[in-house]
This record gives sequence, structure tokens and C-alpha cells, in this order.
Amino acid sequence: MTWSLGYLPPREPELLDALFLSAGRSLHLANAFEKKCRWMVRCINLIEMHESGVEFVMDGDLITNLPPDKMLANTLNHLTGKISSSDEIMAVLRQATKARNFIAHEGASVGNVSAAGEKEILAHARRLRSAVLELADGDNIVSQWGFHFEEPRQSPPKELIDSYPQLIDQWVFGHFGDLLDEELV
Repeated sequence: MTWSLGYLPPREPELLDALFLSAGRSLHLANAFEKKCRWMVRCINLIEMHESGVEFVMDGDLITNLPPDKMLANTLNHLTGKISSSDEIMAVLRQATKARNFIAHEGASVGNVSAAGEKEILAHARRLRSAVLELADGDNIVSQWGFHFEEPRQSPPKELIDSYPQLIDQWVFGHFGDLLDEELV
């Protein structure tokens, strides 16, 4: 392994900038998804304690109580164990968790920036796009649950729910134009 940046300039600076912008936005969404999941678990923990009838004192440890390992997959398992979920929803959430991990660990991993060519950059951007869309599907589910917690008497925003994956795709990858829709030969 050598240096991440060297003396040679990037072969495709504009495409790399586009990829890194998408990777940063993707990471923001991945972090927000994980934070939402943890917030939901905290809410459920407080509700369960209140409903149990046990007197408790509000303190920081109680409010921040999470599953011991604090990993997203286990947080989601804890969450879905408390909320009625179909096998289909569970599958979407498992895919969203895998997508989050790809985004967090490989989202910007295109190799040596001075050697990365158009074909490699666009292929990686397509993989990232696929992961972002899987994350968006899971985030949409968790966001709906959160909406029901915050606004139990309101109807969920159907238009937002229906358009959410497209909104995410446009925000994260819109600057690529049609490049990600075309297959390079």
C-alpha cells in the first residue's frame, strides 16, 4: 500500500468530485438512519417503563438505554421485536442495514484517485446508488414509525412516503445526470 494521494493528478477529477459528493450525502443518510433507529428504541424503552407501572427517576442513563452492543442490526432487531413487523419489512430493514454498512465502509472507496478511470468510477457510483436506494427503503419504514410516535393523530404524508426513494436518489445522485443510467462498454 502506498499513499492515498500522490504527485499524479486524478484522471477523472470531475467524476471523482461527483462520486465523493454522493458518498458524503450517502453517509449523512446512513448516519441519520442509524440515529433514528436508536431514537425509536429509546422511545420504546421509556414507554415500556411507564406502562410497567414501576416508578423511575428520569436520568441520562435511563434515557440513553440501548441494546448492550449498540450495533445497528441488533438495534433494528430490538426495535422490530417491539413493533409488529412482517417478514417483508424485516427483509427490507436487513437490506438497509447491509446498505448502511456498505455506505459507511466502502461508499467512497474507488481506489487510487490518480488511477481511477471513468469506467471504475461510474461502476462504483452504480453500486453506491444501489445501496442508497436500499437504505432509503429501510429509512422510509423507520421514518413512518417515528412519524406515528411523534404525530399519533396525524395521517402519514403519503406523497412523501411514495416519493421518498426518488427524492433521495435525486439528492444524492442527481448531479450525475444520466451517466449512471448508461452502461459503459
